[in-house]
Amino acid sequence: MAPMKLYGATVSWNVTRCVVALEEAGAEYQIVPIDFATAEHKSPDHLARNPFGQVPAFQDGDLHLWESRAICKYVARKHKPDLLREGNLKESAMMDVWLEAEANQYTAALNPILYQCLVSPMFGGTTDQKVVEENLEKLKKVLEVYEARLAKHKYLAGDFLSLADLNHVSVTLCLLATPHAFVFDAYPHVKAWWDGLMARPSVQKVAALMKPSA
Repeated sequence: MAPMKLYGATVSWNVTRCVVALEEAGAEYQIVPIDFATAEHKSPDHLARNPFGQVPAFQDGDLHLWESRAICKYVARKHKPDLLREGNLKESAMMDVWLEAEANQYTAALNPILYQCLVSPMFGGTTDQKVVEENLEKLKKVLEVYEARLAKHKYLAGDFLSLADLNHVSVTLCLLATPHAFVFDAYPHVKAWWDGLMARPSVQKVAALMKPSA
């Protein structure tokens, strides 16, 4: 069977969110670069893969998916369903809660920081420190909740690794490429959780992929 195809570039934390899941699940895949400089992401071929003209896009045989978190769930269901804990109603429910927290709390606070510190300068812009500071305060409030949770459990959904943890990896690696990586230092349980994730081969692989663009 042909390997799964992930369309995009490792400069995108939405793309590398999928790479973490693919690596952790042991799936066979290839990354197919999309050239934004030539507007390939708006080409008819790519729009057939992702109708919003964004990355990632994903192909497994005749199945085409977009939206990184949906791709991650599909990969887990196919290759490592234990990452979703679907055999246990309570555990899978807690995993869903922390998947939502990642998207709507953690990454929602991080996105403006990453844009200001990494993306804007890449295109010749300047960093708006006011935006960064405002969202750092939001992130700290989120981390207070994470700290309380991780003081009681090794991982977010419980004492087991799940997709809820892995979906945090790509944006956190980007945070570490900004001047604000120290923010974790005030949250020892969060830092221990992150250090544990960093020790995983899947995360090390993604960190190596992202390093040239950091």
